[in-house]
Amino acid sequence: MEIVPINFKYANISAISKKQFDVHLELYKGYVKKINEIDNKLRGDAGREEANATYSLYRGLKKGETYSLDGVILHELYFSNLGGTIKTPPMQIQALLTRYFGSFENWVEDFIACGKAARGWAILAYDPRSKLLRNILSDAHDEGVV
Repeated sequence: MEIVPINFKYANISAISKKQFDVHLELYKGYVKKINEIDNKLRGDAGREEANATYSLYRGLKKGETYSLDGVILHELYFSNLGGTIKTPPMQIQALLTRYFGSFENWVEDFIACGKAARGWAILAYDPRSKLLRNILSDAHDEGVV
């Protein structure tokens, strides 16, 4: 199965410039191309017999798979969340954010700070172990919780 890039358009976005949008769009298309290439290699002779944790073709493909696929997923979420003004989430989400962060406004403040502190991504995630919502800082596609 081949992953096909979604055609995102720049419209009514105040959070980033057209140039920044275009750079991210090209990165996204590159990740789509790379995950398809990796998937094809994994279906073929991927060196499974020589797989090991230090260095092997299979390890390199699997590390690249995580990085590229997360790059696709995170950029799709990024593009789908851009634009317009900050909208108030549905009451159920507001209640959860208030429960974990004290208020919706506290969450917004923390999420923006997390984004500014990250080299890559700020991700709102549910941690089933602690049963908390967390703003996760992820400097690279294959670091942190996705």
